[in-house]
Amino acid sequence: MGLVFTSPQEAVDAVGTKLGESEWLTVDQARIDGFAEATGDHQWIHVDPERARDGPFGKTVAHGYLTFSLINMFLPELFRAEGMKMGINYGADRLRFPAPVPVGSRVRAVGELIKADRLEGNAVQTTVRITMEIEGSDKPGCVADILGRYYF
Repeated sequence: MGLVFTSPQEAVDAVGTKLGESEWLTVDQARIDGFAEATGDHQWIHVDPERARDGPFGKTVAHGYLTFSLINMFLPELFRAEGMKMGINYGADRLRFPAPVPVGSRVRAVGELIKADRLEGNAVQTTVRITMEIEGSDKPGCVADILGRYYF
């Protein structure tokens, strides 16, 4: 478990904390196809294994936004507010896809709390930098600064 905080001040005091790593997840073709179905993005580099064999990556690759969306699944392993009344996803300040995530790859999230600002009332806005590592790759599949608001 990464960082657990129970008040806005605890989050502010924890800025700079390395949050550790999530568990690994294998990105299989079924997940890629499900994302394509949900979003309408059926580009062949994602959903056509035969054609993708002759493509630039030699196999299908996950959508960048699929890799980004996995952050929401991994974040509670790294960073969690307890005792709050409400928490909301507020967005992302920075989003990059440095490397493709080939089908069958394992990914995990690595996090760091890079900013926390007190908000009016008993609330805080946090910025957590998440790097989606690809097992065996020098480059990550995604790097994003995730904004969250927590109301206590």
